[in-house]
Amino acid sequence: MKEINEAYGVLGNEDKRKQYDQFGQTFDQAGGQGGFGGFGDFARGFGGQGGQSFSFDASDMGDIFGELFGMGGRNRTTRSRSRQGADVKAELGISFLEAAFGTEKTIQLDKDAICQKCGGSGAEPGAKTVNCATCKGSGQIVKNIGFGFGFPSVCPDCEGAGKKAEKQCGACRGKGVNRQAETINIKIPAGIDNGQTIRLTGRGQAGSKGGENGDLYIKIRVTPDPRFKREGFNIRSNAEISFTVAALGGKIEIETIDGKLDLKIPEGTQSGRIFQIKGRGVMILNGRGRGDHLVTVIVKTPTRLNHRQKELLEELENLAK
Repeated sequence: MKEINEAYGVLGNEDKRKQYDQFGQTFDQAGGQGGFGGFGDFARGFGGQGGQSFSFDASDMGDIFGELFGMGGRNRTTRSRSRQGADVKAELGISFLEAAFGTEKTIQLDKDAICQKCGGSGAEPGAKTVNCATCKGSGQIVKNIGFGFGFPSVCPDCEGAGKKAEKQCGACRGKGVNRQAETINIKIPAGIDNGQTIRLTGRGQAGSKGGENGDLYIKIRVTPDPRFKREGFNIRSNAEISFTVAALGGKIEIETIDGKLDLKIPEGTQSGRIFQIKGRGVMILNGRGRGDHLVTVIVKTPTRLNHRQKELLEELENLAK
């Protein structure tokens, strides 16, 4: 940019340009031997006074200067500026059981939507459409950036459409979209886990001037259940059993996500043993079947024994020896 500014200062002044052609970049010291390398060739070539010859594509320069000055290159000047709607992110809380079996939820979002009055056109209903006065219906204007160059750019008034409504829509002020409250039904698939995201295509912010809608991303927050712990599609839980049941065996009642269930405890069960109940876990996401329920039994050691209980335990200990 510094070199461009310096070059423009030289080319814009006839006396400086003549001195530059004769002495080079250090003409201000009256006797330079060139310098200013590449642009010296450009200046002399541009002025038709020697220097290394070269060629360039002005349309390529348009792309370069378009990026520098925010005017847009060739790809931006050949179509109207339809804008895709922005994506929307939201969070939704569900229970542990809702995540395991799936559910449906309804949320309400305040977001950009197609204007109901004008249908997204931006024009007041019944208003005539006329050629844009700024670009004369071409959708483009030419911006002069100096050096005798002018480059096409999208018309800022009609945004490249070439036409404008004589009267803008009063509801959206010509934008074609406005803020609206929208109720959205969301189907939560069975087996979804905490932190996972559901994508609803086209349910984000509405696009303007015919642009596509953005997407809606719903991040799921699963409320923990104190009874269960999830590991993948399996569920873990603990169950306390008495010393007697552990030694002699029996049945205990446990809780599962399907409700209460009787679990058979064999005699001689040690504390920490894990029992596997097949098919009682979480529904497999986007698949078939379910995980398992793993129950860890914890033998509860008796406390505050009375005299008779202590005698019986001592007698049991002696018999075991």
